[in-house]
Amino acid sequence: MAFAAVIGITSVNAQGPQRRTVEERVKAVHEKMDSAFKPEASKLAMIDEIFTNYYKATDKAREDMMAAGNTDRDAMRSKMQEFGTERDNKLKTVLTEDQMKTWKETIEPSMRPQRGNRGGQ
Repeated sequence: MAFAAVIGITSVNAQGPQRRTVEERVKAVHEKMDSAFKPEASKLAMIDEIFTNYYKATDKAREDMMAAGNTDRDAMRSKMQEFGTERDNKLKTVLTEDQMKTWKETIEPSMRPQRGNRGGQ
């Protein structure tokens, strides 16, 4: 049984890190915004909806591009920037100017996936 456990753990690790679900990512944003500037519950609900739609759209676009065999990183980056701009425009209708500044300068950078050292690649 110990051997089976080691093999199971090894095969999971070999697949690399798994992408978090939309719900997990929305929860992380929710918690960071709530701790940073404590928006009203109704505003938090709108923020959650904005991020749910954003993450679903980006995931779908990524899947569609990969399924089509499109591995053009610049095209993907451009598409993701469009989604980010749309998300931020919606956030501006919910957040105050100071809250939006906190989002852009503090929270958003902390939400980006951290890349490990890739051996100088």
